[in-house]
This record gives sequence, C-alpha cells and structure tokens, in this order.
Amino acid sequence: MLITRRLEFDAGHRIPDHKSQCRHLHGHRYAIEITLAGDIIRHDGDPANGMVMDFSEVKTLACEHLVDAWDHAFLVYAGDLPVVSFLASLSGHKTVLLDCVPTVENLAQRAFSILDAVYRDNYGKHLRLERLRLYETPNCWAEAIRE
Repeated sequence: MLITRRLEFDAGHRIPDHKSQCRHLHGHRYAIEITLAGDIIRHDGDPANGMVMDFSEVKTLACEHLVDAWDHAFLVYAGDLPVVSFLASLSGHKTVLLDCVPTVENLAQRAFSILDAVYRDNYGKHLRLERLRLYETPNCWAEAIRE
C-alpha cells in the first residue's frame, strides 16, 4: 500500500552558474510529497490499526529531520563563496550549507536520502520511502524514486 503526505515550506537559494534569473538570490514556496510503501497495520487496539502509518507521524518525522531545518532558510552551495561569505555576515541568519548546487533535483535527492533513513530506522521493514517529489513551483518539480 502507498500513502503520501504533502508539506510546504519556504526557502531561498540561487543557482550560481545559471544563465537566467535563477543565478540571483531568490526564494520559493516549496512543496514536498513523501510517499511511503508498507503493509496496513492490522492489530486491534493499535492506534494505527487500518493504516500504513498515521499521517501525523509522517509529518512529525519529516519536520523534525528535514522541513524545520530547511524552512525559512537559505539553501546554499558551500562552493558559492561570495554568497556563503555574505550570509555569514548576517548575524543569526538561517543558512543550510550543501555540498551540491541547490537545484530542485539535488534537493529532492538529498531529501530522499535523509528521510529514507528516518522512516526505515523508525519503522524497520514495515515501511520504506518509495518516492519523494519536491515542487519548486506549482509547475516544476523533481522526483527521487526508490530503484
């Protein structure tokens, strides 16, 4: 059975080598869809009876391990030295340093890697992250899919 939970967050980034507008500092209202595969729990008395996982738990784990860290942060490539220096000069600025350019493709791949371990470690063989879709805009997204 597949279940999906959608969450939204705001973050800034820039694509330093981009030839158009995305080379400038800007932000997005990102949406992330987390699709989990698992068996339906069938244990009388279990609060999750009839579910793969309670959607509130999907959200709690995603927020704790990813969304809260990225929300209202600037996602910056550590190799983008002028921006790294600028953001470091802003006292208390929420910056997430990445070892890759923060394209939606790279962010989706990173998010999948982070959350795959979270759901697996919390629920074992019962549950696995199957797909993660990250929307940069309502019309543009990237998907990381379990192979």
